[in-house]
Amino acid sequence: MPDKLKIGIDLGSRKAKFALMRGVQIVRLADLDTISFYKKYGSMVNDELSLDLLGSGIFTAEELAEAEITVTGYGRNSINLHGARVISEIKAHVAGARTQTGLANFTLLDMGGQDTKVAQVVGGRLTDFVMNDKCAASSGRYLENMAAVLEVSLEELSSHSADPVALDATCGIFGESELIGQILRGYAPERLCAGVNLTLVKRVMPMLKRFPSDTLVITGGVALNRAMVSLLMEQCGMNVVIPEHPQHNGAIGCAS
Repeated sequence: MPDKLKIGIDLGSRKAKFALMRGVQIVRLADLDTISFYKKYGSMVNDELSLDLLGSGIFTAEELAEAEITVTGYGRNSINLHGARVISEIKAHVAGARTQTGLANFTLLDMGGQDTKVAQVVGGRLTDFVMNDKCAASSGRYLENMAAVLEVSLEELSSHSADPVALDATCGIFGESELIGQILRGYAPERLCAGVNLTLVKRVMPMLKRFPSDTLVITGGVALNRAMVSLLMEQCGMNVVIPEHPQHNGAIGCAS
């Protein structure tokens, strides 16, 4: 008997991510800008946000009729999807990391659009976690803002790790002001990009030190920042693993 079809939805602050899975096989992955997705396919029904998944074209009517749907993410508690199960973000990301890597013992670092989560997984079970959602200074939004100040793309920003300029502000807003000051001092753009990437490492290291492990699994969109990952590897002393689909990890966890 074939495994049941499952749909996982991660309603992030920046991107809405979708995974269609049958067992451990990924049938389809998709993502849309969250604001655009809500504007085009969302409507208020009885004071709840209802999403038109069929109208989005991501899933067929047959798939929606057959599949179990599980939702997580920033908007998980504000939507109305008939029959959908809602789970916490940390549970979804741990499940996604386990499915994608096959590991049972690791520390998970999930760096999303507006928050950062670090979890300890032992024997396949979540044992503890810490979350920074009070300030976006260790998130993807921070990188977007700093890239805008430097007038470079996120891809360009993520390619520089050598000889970073010191940036010490712990607040995203003050960090922008400090970066502007360093620009005015004449530092090379490459060194400034490296400095921005290093600030992320400085902010997550105290969280990582709470949960020492041999292996660090990094998920979320920031996992695609090659320079940040390289700098983090130099400091954390752990074997770093990045799943094949770090941005869709929460959706994959929902569908696992």
